[in-house]
Amino acid sequence: MVKINIVAVGKIKENYFESGFNEYVKRLSRYAKITVTEVKEKNIVNEPTQGEIQEILKREGEDILKALKGYVIALAIEGKKTSSLSLASHLKTLKDKYGEITFVIGGSYGIADFVKAKADELLSVSDMTFPHTLFRVMLAEQIYRAFTILEDGKYHK
Repeated sequence: MVKINIVAVGKIKENYFESGFNEYVKRLSRYAKITVTEVKEKNIVNEPTQGEIQEILKREGEDILKALKGYVIALAIEGKKTSSLSLASHLKTLKDKYGEITFVIGGSYGIADFVKAKADELLSVSDMTFPHTLFRVMLAEQIYRAFTILEDGKYHK
């Protein structure tokens, strides 16, 4: 069984996001072993300077690096865009070749450049920006959708 790791900055604070995320993780458990590592979101001041933002990214990035395993996909707006069908095909290839895939979700300021450089690929789902707690639900749903596509399930229509 493939291992899917989700490394995310911050905790889910909203019950409705947590419920949605947990539902997709539960559904995914028949296809993959899911592990979630939450990296502590660093203190954010009201209007941080560019230097303070870089320090936050550096500190979060150092913690992210400790949790990376297998093939690493960092979610970043500048990453490659793909369809659900293409993602399914890609995940099948990665599952067969590596057996372990880690997705990285950054915090409020994104992901440090040195973490992106360490990733095997950058993936974008949209040019829009989403709260990282909502994105966790979206990512879990897309991974679930990909596995149901691979199993010819009725979920993806």
